[in-house]
Amino acid sequence: MLTAQFIRENRDRVARDMTNRGADVDLDRVISLDEQRRAAIQEVEALRADRNAASKLIGQTRDPDERNRRIESQREVNTLLETSEASLKETESALHELLLTIPNVLDPAVPVGKDESENVVVETVGEPRSFGFSPRPHWELGELLGGIDFERGVKMSGSRFFVLRGGVARLHRALIQWMLNSHVAEGFEEAYVPYMLNEESLIASGQLPKFRDNLYHDDEEDYFFIPTAEVALVNLYRDEIIEPGMLPMRLTAHTPCFRREKMSAGRDVRGIKRVHQFEKVEMFVYCEPGESEAELDRLVKQARSLPEALEIPYRVLALCSADVGFNATRTFDIEMHAPGADEWLEVSSASNCLDFQARRANIRYRSEAGGPTRFPHMLNASGLGLVRTLVAVMENYQQEDGSIEVPAVLRPYAGTARIEPANA
Repeated sequence: MLTAQFIRENRDRVARDMTNRGADVDLDRVISLDEQRRAAIQEVEALRADRNAASKLIGQTRDPDERNRRIESQREVNTLLETSEASLKETESALHELLLTIPNVLDPAVPVGKDESENVVVETVGEPRSFGFSPRPHWELGELLGGIDFERGVKMSGSRFFVLRGGVARLHRALIQWMLNSHVAEGFEEAYVPYMLNEESLIASGQLPKFRDNLYHDDEEDYFFIPTAEVALVNLYRDEIIEPGMLPMRLTAHTPCFRREKMSAGRDVRGIKRVHQFEKVEMFVYCEPGESEAELDRLVKQARSLPEALEIPYRVLALCSADVGFNATRTFDIEMHAPGADEWLEVSSASNCLDFQARRANIRYRSEAGGPTRFPHMLNASGLGLVRTLVAVMENYQQEDGSIEVPAVLRPYAGTARIEPANA
């Protein structure tokens, strides 16, 4: 969360970044409320000082009539103080609610662009595969393999739900286990987190209030189903002070993710590329402010290592200003090539959020015992997202008969070298 002080002291930068994001933010309202808040604080402090001084005089007064006059005068001060405190509380609440809706500032290196079409391809690694036949899209492969059942998924739940079966389900599981092990081998601590969180957690992570319509919510228990493990990992240390020596803290977690996808209506409707429930392996970092640029590079490198190990062509994109997420100051996407549909599929977003989420979650750290507290920087990256990684594997490793050759790195996890068609 940006503070009112930061906005006041960096108004031109914030205004420029919000314009470049395409965000409609009333900075005048922020500054006006902040001025009201500061004036109200001065008024409350002055009245409290008057009350304390009057209380002291009452205690020193021996004359009954004078004492009663001062007590009556004190009642008037108390009434004014109560009114001023209520006004201050109302102003602070309005300012806080407004600040929660303002996205993060942008890193100066972020390219300016009006939408995702202006994201910048930083690097492309590998060439799209050549086949001696016309490669099939994953929804056709899934049918041939008996591995993706759209009809029963829709029957049980509705549109954009599916069932994985047999070898495709094992391949999906193998990808998850392999990715977790890859991250743990690089120094990330594995975590298992709740899949349902309270509203305070969603506010802290930045999903609320902006993205409420995209979240699944249990009205009876007031739980939100997580849209990503990032939300849970942000809140591990909410309202805590992280002790010296614990940073940087690198975590990884596998969770299902639940999203309404209302913002994506009409996009990627075929197959399983954009669905309401999917799996993801997440990487997350808490670090000191001076380390976050290096940690972002580390996350991008780790995310890139997975398509490299799978030997699937991929590319790295620097997201433009209008496509950088609400919480992030800078984001790089990793996209893998899917030859069946001849498209690039986003499988990872790696973002530096600076102290934006730490402030919302009131997470601080100390560099040394007894030292001052500061807000850590937080970063996140998909490592990687399913089911698009599954789609990329299926389409890149398909054979002419519809079978899927299992990539070498996944065979110990999948327990097979090939997934055969259902009628083989």
